[in-house]
Amino acid sequence: MASQIFVAKLEVEKAPKTCAAFTSLLPFRNQTIHSRWSGEAIWVPLGDYQFGVDFENHTCYPSRGDILLYPGGHSETELLFAYGSSSFASKMGALAGNHFLTIVEGREQLDDMGKLVLWKGAQPILFEALD
Repeated sequence: MASQIFVAKLEVEKAPKTCAAFTSLLPFRNQTIHSRWSGEAIWVPLGDYQFGVDFENHTCYPSRGDILLYPGGHSETELLFAYGSSSFASKMGALAGNHFLTIVEGREQLDDMGKLVLWKGAQPILFEALD
């Protein structure tokens, strides 16, 4: 996010294929918008992009600071970034996404990030590897 920096842990042991697919795209730049169905979360719509992964370490109920990849199927491919209470869903109903990143630094900024996207609209997002 433009004004917030977060450090996340890759959940390599629990979601190895998702982590490998996502890290192969780094640095990853896109736009994030506020979720319509999932509660306190922002998301990155990715349309019909295929990461080539199946479900692993998937959940409908991400915790605050969890980042999920929905690999597509019933709804479009997307990233979901929970900043508070969230139940992952789309207009098609409940979705499960692969929990592959967990915020470990900057959690105190999660509420500000969510409110920024909610009240100011789409924001740029960048994922990059730390040295």
